[in-house]
Amino acid sequence: MSSKTVAVAGATGLVGHHLLKTLESRNFPVKSLKLLASERSKGKRLTFRGEEIPVEVLTENSFKGVEIALFSAGGGTSKKFTPCAVRDGCVVIDNSSAWRMDPEVPLVVPEVNAAAVRTHHGIIANPNCSTIQMVVVLKPLHDAARIERVVVSTYQAVSGAGINALKELEDQTRAVLEGRDPVCQIFPHQIAFNCIPQIPQSDAFEDDGYSTEEIKMIKETQKIMGDQSIRVTATTVRVPVRTGHSESVNIETRDKLTADRAREILRKAPSVIVQDDLAKQLYPLATSAEGRWETFVGRIREDGSHSRALNLWIVSDNLLKGAAYNAVQIAELL
Repeated sequence: MSSKTVAVAGATGLVGHHLLKTLESRNFPVKSLKLLASERSKGKRLTFRGEEIPVEVLTENSFKGVEIALFSAGGGTSKKFTPCAVRDGCVVIDNSSAWRMDPEVPLVVPEVNAAAVRTHHGIIANPNCSTIQMVVVLKPLHDAARIERVVVSTYQAVSGAGINALKELEDQTRAVLEGRDPVCQIFPHQIAFNCIPQIPQSDAFEDDGYSTEEIKMIKETQKIMGDQSIRVTATTVRVPVRTGHSESVNIETRDKLTADRAREILRKAPSVIVQDDLAKQLYPLATSAEGRWETFVGRIREDGSHSRALNLWIVSDNLLKGAAYNAVQIAELL
């Protein structure tokens, strides 16, 4: 790969931090690096490959001479500044939901639909973290037996809502243990020792009762898999876990797949690690997935209520494969 001039927009955020670490760990060929954030981060310096780099204020003119921009600054910021970057000849890999369902913008998980990168017109969307880990596991099973329906329930870590959400979890946990009333600022309800079926914190429920997060999983899965006939239903829940999204997934297939055959297929799948030995209490855990870029799957078993259905338990680090790592993989494809 030839060296590239790279910008990271939202560099001081939680995903921005992991983008820098991933660029380092993957030895991405960075010729020069520009770090961008809001006015309140002006004057900060971040370390990349042993060098301190000043954070610049993100403006409409920040992308002159930049070849690849990794955006993790929120949907509104992306909508405002991404067109400026494209205008100046930069290719944007965007981690927000701003462009995911735009028919002109490829939505890419490299293990699933890498070829879609070739269709970009300056913007490539990074999918929702919970969608990414699910489709990495489902794609090889779909290729083998044609998935017709997916029922998924997620157990999503607090880090998916950012640094302030993590602090809220810590503060609330301390308050509850000390007998004080927890303060809710980020989430609509107490997250410590609780589960909240509404994601993200500003999420809205539609008239049919689905949250926008659930709708993302439904539509993104169909787009990434390239198959609108796959029926998907989702229930997304925030849980008091720091990092690592977990998912209970039930799939119905056109052709019969045994649990043993599914394990065999998934052991050969790229970026997937099968952890499925109940005698040894071995199955995917959020605590084990944290800091790892792979997607873990276990509890693979046949659904006794349906002759062509399987249950799966899927876990991944939402800040890595669910965000930063997937974005850098896309940059490598470029």
